[in-house]
Order: sequence, then structure tokens, then C-alpha cells
Amino acid sequence: MSVTTHTAAAKALDAEQAGRRIEEMLEQLTAAGDRKASAAAEELVRVLMDFYGAGLARILDGLRAAPGRETGDTLDELLGDELVSSLLVLHDLHPEDMGTRIGRALAAVRDPVEVVTFDESTGTLRLRSAGTGGCGCTGASSAQQSVENALACFAPEVTTVEMEPASATQEPALLQIGTRPPQGVATARPAPAGTP
Repeated sequence: MSVTTHTAAAKALDAEQAGRRIEEMLEQLTAAGDRKASAAAEELVRVLMDFYGAGLARILDGLRAAPGRETGDTLDELLGDELVSSLLVLHDLHPEDMGTRIGRALAAVRDPVEVVTFDESTGTLRLRSAGTGGCGCTGASSAQQSVENALACFAPEVTTVEMEPASATQEPALLQIGTRPPQGVATARPAPAGTP
């Protein structure tokens, strides 16, 4: 569904009508007598209100900071915000393609990684460490978790993240066995056998 179609649908939805419908549904759950279901529904509405409210507040903050700035810069900043991006993706309103959004997610994590492959049919993203130094084994699970968290906001189409082992991504270390003596330095040689 295109951004234009979503915008038209959003305009067609009357805010007052939607509010009344939510209240009616909550009243129906209360009237049904299931207190747990009613409490869960009310909590769900509160959490959703907080989620959308926080996203709208960030959008407004970004727009307030915009006077005198290029529109493209402001939009780029908003698209780089995890909460705003997740709201846009959730409603199929995000203007960037999936590859760009995956790139944003990976740029947001501390440990540099690069894409090896992405299989759209399974949602599997294969990555490898792009960092230098170290064995790459320390904190590997926390690095993968931070990648998965960022992808959940920017590119939820990615359902599985596979990391290539560090040994597959790094060149083998050179092993220095010995050194030659510096040039111009005389070295003691053993005397030939049979000399006094």
C-alpha cells in the first residue's frame, strides 16, 4: 500500500468516531464480566496511547528544530529515530526501501557489521563483523542482540540474524618464528673442530 493511500485512509478516519468505538469496545468487555480481559484491554489501550504519543512528540520535536534547515535533513533525522521509524514501518508509511532501512539499523549499532546476504523469502539476514582487532568472540551475543533490537525498529522484515564466525572473517595472523641479526653486527661463530 502506498503512502498516498495510507494518508487518504487516515483522513477518512474520524478521530471522534474512533474514540467512541474504542470506548464501546472497552464497555463491551466490561459488560461481559471478564475482569481480566477488561483490565488487559484497558492496559493495551494505555500502552498504545503512550507508544503513539511518544512517537508524535518526537516528530514534533524534530519539526520544531527544523526552521531554517533543509526539509531533507529534518526528514533524514526523523527517519533515523528508532521510535519514529518503527511507527512508520508499522503502518507501511516508511518512505525508504528495506535495504536502506537495514543499513540504518546496522549504522545504529556500536559494533560494525556488514551484510553478507539477505533472503527475503525467509527473512534471514547473514552478517559478518566489520571490526578490526580482537577475536570477535567477546560480547558476540550482546552484539547480535543489539543488531536484532535495531532491526526490529528499522526493518522488522528481518526475522532471523545469523553472524558468520569471527574465524571466517579475519585473515590468519602472521606468526614470526625468529629474526635475523641486524646487518653489520658480527656474530660469534663456533671454532672449527680440532683447533686449540
